[in-house]
Amino acid sequence: MDTFADWLRGRSDDELRSLLSARPELINPVPAELGALASRATTPAAVSRAVDRLDRLTLAVLEALLVLPQPVAYGALKRALGLGELRTAVDRLRSHGLVWGTDRTLRTAPGVRQLFPHPAGLGPPAAEAFAGHPAERLTEILRDLDVPPPNGFSDPDRLVALLADRLADPGPLIEAAGPEARAALEMLAWGPPVGRIDGARRPVRIASAETPIERLLARGLLAATDDRTVTLPREVALHLRGGRLFRDLTATPPALDGPVRPAALVDRTAGGQAFTAVRLVEDLLELWGIDPPPVLRSGGLAVRELRATAGLLDTDERTAALLIELAYAAGLLARTGGVDGEWLPTKAYDLWRLQDTADRWVELATAWLATDRVPGLAGERDERDRLINALADESVRASASEVRRTTLTALATTSAGPAPDAVREYLAWQEPRRGARLRDRLVGWTLHEAELVGLTGLGALASHARVLLRGGDVAPALNPLLPEPVDHVLLQADLTAVAPGPLVTSLARELSLMADVESTGGATVYRFTPASVRRALDVGRPAAELIDLLTRHSTTPVPQPLTYLIEDVARRHGHLRVGTASSYVRCDDPATLEEIVADRRAAGLRLYRLAPTVLVSRLARGDLLEALRMMGFAPVAESPEGGVVVTRPDAMRAEASAHHSVSAPSAPDASVIAAAVRALRAGDEAARHSAQRARRRSEAPAGEPPRSPSMATVEELRYAVSRGGRLWIGYLDQQGQASSRIVEPVRVEGGFLTAYDATRDSIQRFALHRITGVAQVDPPTPH
Repeated sequence: MDTFADWLRGRSDDELRSLLSARPELINPVPAELGALASRATTPAAVSRAVDRLDRLTLAVLEALLVLPQPVAYGALKRALGLGELRTAVDRLRSHGLVWGTDRTLRTAPGVRQLFPHPAGLGPPAAEAFAGHPAERLTEILRDLDVPPPNGFSDPDRLVALLADRLADPGPLIEAAGPEARAALEMLAWGPPVGRIDGARRPVRIASAETPIERLLARGLLAATDDRTVTLPREVALHLRGGRLFRDLTATPPALDGPVRPAALVDRTAGGQAFTAVRLVEDLLELWGIDPPPVLRSGGLAVRELRATAGLLDTDERTAALLIELAYAAGLLARTGGVDGEWLPTKAYDLWRLQDTADRWVELATAWLATDRVPGLAGERDERDRLINALADESVRASASEVRRTTLTALATTSAGPAPDAVREYLAWQEPRRGARLRDRLVGWTLHEAELVGLTGLGALASHARVLLRGGDVAPALNPLLPEPVDHVLLQADLTAVAPGPLVTSLARELSLMADVESTGGATVYRFTPASVRRALDVGRPAAELIDLLTRHSTTPVPQPLTYLIEDVARRHGHLRVGTASSYVRCDDPATLEEIVADRRAAGLRLYRLAPTVLVSRLARGDLLEALRMMGFAPVAESPEGGVVVTRPDAMRAEASAHHSVSAPSAPDASVIAAAVRALRAGDEAARHSAQRARRRSEAPAGEPPRSPSMATVEELRYAVSRGGRLWIGYLDQQGQASSRIVEPVRVEGGFLTAYDATRDSIQRFALHRITGVAQVDPPTPH
């Protein structure tokens, strides 16, 4: 096989499917035939993406093939690398279309060499490094090396060949240059083989050389590329390396060592953290639904808002930033439009909180895996020394999602809990071309966030996380690990209630109305206060209903102090009625109004008596309500009709942002790849058929296009595929206009006809429902 395209055509369907599975970008869209696939697979962008997926060993094999004279035999490749078996690496390179040929004639695919200017960290051979030098300079170097140049007219190619032969054994020349010069060479030996100096092309002879660099230039141990660049010839570097292509090449990745803990303990730890993550996200969105923070003009969330939210959630700012970004990535949080926008829960949040805890966690974990936002950047500064806020666009990194998935995939290979540095070293071996400072930081953030989200426990990957990575049903694995919701609390005489576990949703909401959370953990402690009880009364809960709720859900009797508290607040609750005059205060007991007027703290309320039982104020109703409560009273708002106004703030919602909706990446569908291979084969067969016949362009017959029943048309086309020959078909374009075509059918599949169109002199695909009919043109052609 003379070319890469010919080799590609000779691959089996299974081998083509393997290629397209490894490089799915090659079929977006599907090329017309295999020659076009070969061209696309060898473009710089396609080759770079394919090489980025290689591990360190496979990448070393590819670079070794670039260093060795091609074609390369498999045995010579093994000897060059000094390793045992390379079969897996070579087969992987062939399956990815980066290497082609048999084991006796291995070649790199077109476009690979351009991606590696210095394969294995080696410079060009001496024959290439000195190819651009003038004959006069080459003659001077040869004479200094005691190599007599040829007599007569000096051919530069002949001079370069003589110098390359002399550098085949550079050992004596390196020793003669001195230890300082050797140290300079050692700096370039393992790559990159390029250095920067001033006056690189200045003429230097051994007799006049003063510096180590001049001694190297005079002996041809460094080649001047331009006025300020020198290159180390390949022969010199290999001598300094002792003939090795790579310094520390290993055939296996570093071990992911770490403490191994019982799988049940890991799962329980991760399950508990998964529940905590779901609860904290719900608490966050409940808080912001009532009191939403503003959107900064530059986008994102202000530092003071992040700090305040962390305090309300009883967590640190780093964790709060993760929870906020998690809700945003899952589509549960969005910003409202306009200049003075706010961060609000979306309508999707109301549906999300109705789901089971496991399903809610899956949505959060899937969004975290897929998002390109990096919560760990919140609070850091960008390259312009500007602060990066949570929810800001500056926290987007394109590689974030892929690094998260590869990090968790690495953890899935072990039952241990490896240290972050061990994971970084493992990934540096698996994907050496993608290694960088950002990748290392992303790995650290991923491990920390995976622990907080509940994907890992004690550093090891949990069983439900492994199911999530495989795309399986997570609920059966996660549900047994989640705390069982309880429907009871333990009421205590110190006006507290202890929830021994996560409460069922209905009880949690009711309890949060009448009590404040005092502490969280394995058990949640709620404290009843006059303000919290009044909060429940403000939303329309009567005292009897509150006491009845506590009686039904408490495993202990309702303490008498708590009953007194509820009844006392309820007795005073609504005793005062507040309206607008701008606003007014109404009370059936004139003595109470006298007490208010006489109180010096009421001086700023600008109250005056409208009637024995009515006071009027110029303050707004809400301000007057708050001021009277601070004075120790328990007023309620009154409507114009005299009814009680429920004063609980309405929970606001924002529309979800379509731009930030995410979905987990998925592997290419096998049926799509199989269909692409069939289409490529059909297109290639049609192109080959066309080339063999080398026919000239045919004119369509005169007259109306043929018409025939649909079933008969399809049968005739299938028959033509098997017998050969040409057909006259009528075809409707997108505007419904019929035209005549002379075609040679190749394949009928998936609702399309693939055929050579003689009237267009090209391979075409025709939708079967647009073919009006068929008619014979040529007699059958025997195969």
